[in-house]
Amino acid sequence: MSVRDTQRAKVYDAERLVRGMFDRADESGSRTVEIHGSGITLPIERRFASVESVQVYADKVLALNWVRAQWDRASVPIRVRSRAGAAAAHYEVAGAVLAVPLHTGGTAWALRELVVLHELAHHLEPAAVALASHGPEFCTRYVELVDGVIGPEAALVLRTALLGCGVRFG
Repeated sequence: MSVRDTQRAKVYDAERLVRGMFDRADESGSRTVEIHGSGITLPIERRFASVESVQVYADKVLALNWVRAQWDRASVPIRVRSRAGAAAAHYEVAGAVLAVPLHTGGTAWALRELVVLHELAHHLEPAAVALASHGPEFCTRYVELVDGVIGPEAALVLRTALLGCGVRFG
């Protein structure tokens, strides 16, 4: 039984906002942003050059002690492959495959930490439970990964953007 993914567009809208903030911080060299009256210094977001570098990163994230302790599926290996087209990265449950578009059209938008953590949050979903792909449980998992891997400032920015776009957490 599939569950309707009612938050998908809202999650993608929030992610575009957050990626834009990180891109502007990288371009300008100023990492401080204002969120609801508070100054937040954005951490550095890792970028990747190849499928192999995404694979190494994904393996390291899944091997973190706190990730393994929190999510049973962290022990299931993931395989990273390139994806034709530039529209989106995606996770394939069958085979535990993370597919990322590479450098297409002069951009490598998907070869970045926030995108890879989004796909890893899909991988960590309990296998026996039918949940919406971008539902409240996914959003909680995603923000927890961003908090523990990139940092609490990035998680705060992501959570604020998600809430601002009307996303619910579980």
